[in-house]
Amino acid sequence: MIVSRSLSKFKNISHGFFGNQGGYSKGIYKSLNCGFGSFDKKKNVIKNIIKVCNKMRCNKKNLILLNQIHSNKFHLINDTKRLKNRKKRFLGDALITNCRRVTLGILTADCAPIFVYDSKLKIISAIHSGWKGSLKGITEKVLDFLIKNGSKKNNLKVVIGPCIAQSKYEVKIDFYNKFIKNNKNNKIFFKINKKKIYFNLPQFISYQIKKKGVRNIELIKKNTFNKKNDFFSARRSLKYKYADYGRNISIIMIN
Repeated sequence: MIVSRSLSKFKNISHGFFGNQGGYSKGIYKSLNCGFGSFDKKKNVIKNIIKVCNKMRCNKKNLILLNQIHSNKFHLINDTKRLKNRKKRFLGDALITNCRRVTLGILTADCAPIFVYDSKLKIISAIHSGWKGSLKGITEKVLDFLIKNGSKKNNLKVVIGPCIAQSKYEVKIDFYNKFIKNNKNNKIFFKINKKKIYFNLPQFISYQIKKKGVRNIELIKKNTFNKKNDFFSARRSLKYKYADYGRNISIIMIN
């Protein structure tokens, strides 16, 4: 588990970016696979999530996981009654809460998990941001909501967790064109090497955050593609022609 230096200073919140080690899954899911969207045995995924909750000292019943759809849709949880008797996961890619002991979880396998904390209003957010969600402005939308509802930019702390590095994020020309069509200045987030195009996801997200006037940004530089870093990676699995891949879980909670 990796923790943020900036968020670790606050004793009223707990958080962690978990990799693929220390779980119960086997084979290509070895071993801390927390993704129900994978073809892993459901019982193993449940055991892995319980182990994560025990590590975080949170109640599994209070862990919220999204049905992530690479969107800019988020959900505000400001009343724990909303969590009771829910049969389906919330549809979207970000969660916001000011409720104690409500645990926000994000699943990734190269996309960026992002935490936001308002140190004054005691509000947290967990965001799933791949290239699609980033282009749609998921993190910007969360920041806009927080600022509109009283957050001061100087009180917002943002952490971009482990995700795929530019050196391993090769893309096609149509991908590049989508970003340039959105804003021609986006070309600075691409690098061309030997006629191949590479995209810098964490720097693009960081740029979006800075555009909102938020400067307290921590970037955890752990490339999920690199097997030595012990994270699940969709692109690495594709490279080695695995049939599927596991998901990393990132969790944040107000104690």
